[in-house]
Amino acid sequence: MSQEKRSTQQLFNTDGSIFMGAKRNPENCNIGLYGVPYDGTTSFRPGARFGPCAIREVSNGIETFCPQLNLDLEEINFADFGSLDIPHGAPEPIVSIVNKSTQKLFDLGLSPLMLGGEHSITSGAVAATAKIYSDLILVQLDAHADLRQEWLGARHSHACAMRRCLEELPSKTLFQVGIRSGTRAEFVELQESNRLISHQTGQPANNLFNRLTPHLGKAIYLTIDLDWFDPSILPGTGTPEPGGFFWNDFAAIVDVLRKHNLVAADIVELAPQLDQSGISSILAAKVTRTLLMLLSESEKNYPKDSKTMILM
Repeated sequence: MSQEKRSTQQLFNTDGSIFMGAKRNPENCNIGLYGVPYDGTTSFRPGARFGPCAIREVSNGIETFCPQLNLDLEEINFADFGSLDIPHGAPEPIVSIVNKSTQKLFDLGLSPLMLGGEHSITSGAVAATAKIYSDLILVQLDAHADLRQEWLGARHSHACAMRRCLEELPSKTLFQVGIRSGTRAEFVELQESNRLISHQTGQPANNLFNRLTPHLGKAIYLTIDLDWFDPSILPGTGTPEPGGFFWNDFAAIVDVLRKHNLVAADIVELAPQLDQSGISSILAAKVTRTLLMLLSESEKNYPKDSKTMILM
């Protein structure tokens, strides 16, 4: 293994479970999965720091084959780097570590998939991705707008996640799918900016399809706050919001995204101890499986040496 790869792996703690089918050695892999066990800005129910571990632990309980995508994890080369060793306390150092770690995975030629943790960590990964893809588009699945300038005195609160991401996004192109909670000011901004994309439960994702079609080929970062799902199927999250979406709705989103150039993604806000049934963790693991497959498909359809990738 090269010195660079050894240096990258030293950032992570590989104790504990590994996501099903993953390798520890990134040699010949094209996707890198890693966890960020942080929930320092949680404003309601804590526990998202246990999310990465829970997703890994239950992953062996689901099949490797996805009928919707007609793909099998056994056919995909991806590495699980473990979880970042991070300090306790303020979010700013965590965001910086996430930024550097995401960049390290890109340097290795890997598409990053990050497991949270709470949503404050996303801006670090988006910043690293935007340095490589100058035309980067951000797609957010979330119950909440996350557009506050600050919350409880913190600019990097999970309630400010998209505001901080917009500051790191050269294109300023953010599509916020199915948002159903926020302040009056946030919803005014969503409407005036034309960023809010409505989605009807049980229907095809036609609105997302129409908005993304003009951007076909451009790099996309997908961030999924698991509270996008209805709490009846995913109660294990810090800020559950009634009126959410179901697995078939996520499948409709996937049908649209699989045609596009997904270059990085994250899954955040699983608080597994809040759901003793374990169903929330299983759903999160299935989302993880889907994203690994989407990243793999995108790697084949949009090779990294394409003109959409611009090293800054």
